[in-house]
Amino acid sequence: MNLKPAREPGGGALYCVGAMRAKLDIGRTFSRQTRVEEWMTAEKAGNKGVDVLSTPQLVQLIEEAAMACVGPLLDEEQITLGTHIDLEHHKPVPVGFIVRTEVEVVLIDGPRISFAVQVFDEQEAVAEGTHERYIMDRAKFLAKLEDKLA
Repeated sequence: MNLKPAREPGGGALYCVGAMRAKLDIGRTFSRQTRVEEWMTAEKAGNKGVDVLSTPQLVQLIEEAAMACVGPLLDEEQITLGTHIDLEHHKPVPVGFIVRTEVEVVLIDGPRISFAVQVFDEQEAVAEGTHERYIMDRAKFLAKLEDKLA
């Protein structure tokens, strides 16, 4: 994967994919297990009486897995930013259960990386969907953030 930087309006480059440490391939996978703790529940997010893994925490687990999947291939000056998630959270996961979050790279389009996502607890599949991240140059991202805060 050796790509030219995309140009934003005004001519600045947004990313630097060609500088990755190693080639990112479709089919690359990552899996992580996490025990659901009380602080991760819908109850703690404000949904009274619902002591199961909250959807916002599920999204966080997916983002962490996707970052871990591609992170080792990025150069030090690169980051990935989540830009889209499409998730069906169809089964509850009680406190104390272990969830396994699996991501697989299914599309690489310049700086855009799309992942297929599946999440399982100890008994069944609990969620599935897609997630998208963009590879960006850290310094350019931080400069844009500073401009916005100025």
